[in-house]
Amino acid sequence: MRQHWSDPAAVEAEIARIPSLARDAIRRRWRAAFGRTPRAALSKDLLGRMLAFRLQERAFGGLDRESLRLLDGFARHTVLPRRHLKPGTVLVRDYQGERYTVTVTPDGFDWQGTTYTSLSAIARAITGTAWSGPRFFALVRPNGTSPAHADNKKSVRVGHDSSQPANGASNLPLAPSANCFACVDPNP
Repeated sequence: MRQHWSDPAAVEAEIARIPSLARDAIRRRWRAAFGRTPRAALSKDLLGRMLAFRLQERAFGGLDRESLRLLDGFARHTVLPRRHLKPGTVLVRDYQGERYTVTVTPDGFDWQGTTYTSLSAIARAITGTAWSGPRFFALVRPNGTSPAHADNKKSVRVGHDSSQPANGASNLPLAPSANCFACVDPNP
């Protein structure tokens, strides 16, 4: 297991052999690669995936420091995942009696035929004051948590017709009405 390959084809061939190994053989290879005995509850598939990652890591290098910090934060529950909106997602926000619709594009956010690089610029244009765009469109709550994070719903009721998003907004999927706004993912 201490081989170091520089040939991607050799690494790929070694990884391709892993699923054909018996569970005991994978456990022995895992023990050699990681220096300890794997937990008994780990499935053959998971052990194989971890072993394949270790082979790639030894051959081509591991994760950079920023990625390791991010993963460590996830493990410690101190880092919230950054929300990535797919192009085509439509954000709808009612503000002071008027409905504002923003479409996510590959280059940013389209509002009234103009592409903006940030939601905050759109929120500032709508309100005339400095707003956090993700907060204005209820992609994050005031405490920094994602309103849709817990339930992973495709449509989320997240506020009311007022100058600020509603506190404690519901995570239940609701059709947009005259007094709420929604984030709808076009590619479920």
